[in-house]
Amino acid sequence: MMHTLLDPAILFFVFGVLAGMLRSNLQIPAPISRFLSLYLLMALGLKGGFALAHSGLTLEVAGTLGIAVLLAMVVPLLGYPLLRRLLNGYDATALAATYGSVSAVTFITTIQFLENQQIAYGGHMAAAMALMESPAIIMAVLMANRLRQQAGQTSGGHTPTPLGKILHESFTDGAQLLLLGAMLIGLLTGEAGKAAMAPFSVDLFKGMLAFFLLDMGLMTARNLGGLKGKSPWLLAYAILAPLAHAALALGLASLAGASAGNAALLMALAASASYIAVPAVLREAIPEASPSLYFGMSLGLTFPFNILLGIPLYVGVAQAVLGR
Repeated sequence: MMHTLLDPAILFFVFGVLAGMLRSNLQIPAPISRFLSLYLLMALGLKGGFALAHSGLTLEVAGTLGIAVLLAMVVPLLGYPLLRRLLNGYDATALAATYGSVSAVTFITTIQFLENQQIAYGGHMAAAMALMESPAIIMAVLMANRLRQQAGQTSGGHTPTPLGKILHESFTDGAQLLLLGAMLIGLLTGEAGKAAMAPFSVDLFKGMLAFFLLDMGLMTARNLGGLKGKSPWLLAYAILAPLAHAALALGLASLAGASAGNAALLMALAASASYIAVPAVLREAIPEASPSLYFGMSLGLTFPFNILLGIPLYVGVAQAVLGR
């Protein structure tokens, strides 16, 4: 655990949280933050493509991707009825979608942790992350439309969001397309491309991740205030639900015979919560839900928990159960 906390990238995240809590004027301009995010996704896609070119497409790859899609559908379905006991239908739907989708930064940080520990993982896991992004969003919009129909109103003039529009936005999102496009380029270029892009996708990666986690630390501190006055049960959900989702992912990975590295990544993905893609869609598609709730819980509690404690826990448990 101390080895994890002394990692420079993690320490920059902690530093960002502390700077934000001290109300420092330190900030990363939005365009630079956006660039860092796109760089990490591009580098991750290239790494995944190079690894997939080396390993090839196998039944194990197909099985792992199938588990990823299954988790993306099961997690929000499990979360909604539980959250509905604590929240109104719209907030429960939005929060279930938030925890049913994934955090790319949590995934990238887990990959960095695996590489530091010299634990092998499949390049196709980048595709698994992309596949897990959209199902919860689509399910949330369908559920919100159903709630409006049951209420016999359009919630202050808000008409049901067309499914076609959500599907288009989900599958043509720029960040997701960049990830998949970079992965395809890595797959096509193989070892030659890996050697050519190493200064970009390998040498710069650690520093860029540290810079981005500094920004995430500042954002985390800014969103902690949104949790004031929330039910203790909801705050507990932000920690306990990810652990339950990770356990579910481990069980499915074990049944499928996945390696410890791939299982750890599935656990991290299932345990993560979206704070970029889902909130952006929900603000337009489900304006009845409270952004401070789903954004504050995912970024203020779940994200730091996963970065500081969850990732080493998931990797350690995956190794203990499945071996190296």
